[in-house]
Amino acid sequence: MNRIIETCKFVVDNSQHVKINSEKVNEFVNYFNHSHIKHWIDESPFNLRKLNPKDRLHFLLVFNSISFSYWGDPKWKIIYHSKEVDGAYGMICAIARAIENKIPILDAKFLSEIKEEELSKILEGNVQIPLFEERLNILREIGTILLKKFDGDFTNLLKKANGDSQKLLNLIIENFPSFEDSSTYKGRQVYFYKRAQLLVADIAQAFNGHEFGKLKNIDKLTACADYKLPFVLRRLGIFSYSDYLTDKIDNQIQIDKDSEEEIELRANTIWVVELIKQKVKKKIAHADSIHVNDHIWLLGQEKLKNDKPYHLTRTISY
Repeated sequence: MNRIIETCKFVVDNSQHVKINSEKVNEFVNYFNHSHIKHWIDESPFNLRKLNPKDRLHFLLVFNSISFSYWGDPKWKIIYHSKEVDGAYGMICAIARAIENKIPILDAKFLSEIKEEELSKILEGNVQIPLFEERLNILREIGTILLKKFDGDFTNLLKKANGDSQKLLNLIIENFPSFEDSSTYKGRQVYFYKRAQLLVADIAQAFNGHEFGKLKNIDKLTACADYKLPFVLRRLGIFSYSDYLTDKIDNQIQIDKDSEEEIELRANTIWVVELIKQKVKKKIAHADSIHVNDHIWLLGQEKLKNDKPYHLTRTISY
């Protein structure tokens, strides 16, 4: 087991607020089929694959560095080609809109010096996006580090990974501090690396497993623990919650980052996706955790009448 799964298993074994329903896990496994193996890129309102390889990599780096915490009242949303878009797709479209408006959002030097008013223009929507300052500082960090360590070119970091997804993951976390994502639970360190893992998975998918996307050990990537996955897992009956956690989520009371219940939500998400993957692999050999992850995330884009809210945690991690 890698350290993400290993440390999450400790949380699962000690969870007080989140429980996994094995029967519902099996129901989901029986339902899962080949048609469910697709990536968010396939559904994206902007076609990343039309960008040249370097721009595609820089797009994914910029997107994953600032793709987090979209919830609010009202929720941040933008207009892109006459359509309202919010959440992660809203961020994709905001970056795409900047490119179309000739704003050099993919250039390391521009990012290292990006001004508040420039980012405001890029992310302009119905309201200011939550954690605006954090996003501004992260983009400056990304640009500065690209210039300092990689000659302004993310492809130079990719080359150091020698086609290994796990080495690439470690290089991202080691070089870009804002991608660090771990918590302490009952005195033990628990690792999630949501945005860093998603960046690696996105690179593999955006290049269809070729060029920079030709990465080995993709099967070692875990689910990307956010707020949409547990929301769907609860909808499916795979997750059930303590009365305390149910009350907080259903009444949209904010759950603190690094609280026991927040860590349990994320760790159980990673663990149950691993369980599902192991079972699904018996009928679809090439299915990996990222495929299960993406299918569950895409289910979360569908709004159903009796949906409960998702948990609210203000964080740069997801």
